Amino acid sequence: MDSSLWEQITNYFTTDIGAYLLSVKEHIVISVLALAVSALIGIILGYLCTVQRKYEKWIISLFQVLRIVPSLAILFLLIPVMGTGFQPAMTALILLAIPPILMNTVAGLEEVPDFMLETAYAVGMSNWQALWKVRLPLAAPLILTGVKTAAIEIVASATLAAKIGAGGLGSIIFTGLGLNRIDLLLIGGISVAVLSIAIGLVLDRSERWLFKYKYTGK
Repeated sequence: MDSSLWEQITNYFTTDIGAYLLSVKEHIVISVLALAVSALIGIILGYLCTVQRKYEKWIISLFQVLRIVPSLAILFLLIPVMGTGFQPAMTALILLAIPPILMNTVAGLEEVPDFMLETAYAVGMSNWQALWKVRLPLAAPLILTGVKTAAIEIVASATLAAKIGAGGLGSIIFTGLGLNRIDLLLIGGISVAVLSIAIGLVLDRSERWLFKYKYTGK
């Protein structure tokens, strides 16, 4: 990195640190909210797919189609319906994040051995007790893997959300593109990468803490 570029980056953090921190905050808020809502919807839909088999094909097919649509295309398709700003950006991110959580929830719940459920019912558990005390705990590691995949997709795609006025680190990148400023492109791009790595590490640590038995002896 040449000295002039380094000076530009230093000057940015000296003069615009407030704007930078606001962009980071916006990026984190929209990402966390989108992940929370998509996790809730994805897990509920995943459960419905396993108890109402006739809907499984339609629900999974719908979200698989959404998954292959480019993130930017979904954002722009929502503009005529919802306008610009925070709301359409959230909607697009939620739609993009549901598929991995949904697929992993279905796979996790279907992998619960039948004898475990038979044992649960044999000791007098109701359907809800079997779900909360047997099925979800056993499916949880796979569900969390889906949540991790969704989280990384959300952090990356939230960059594009700036294009429709949702703010975040993407606004720094698009400003850099508009002004042809390498320093802003580096600051925005590296910040998104660091945020993605950070959220991945947090979820990895959470997995190791929640499912210690998986790592016993390693």
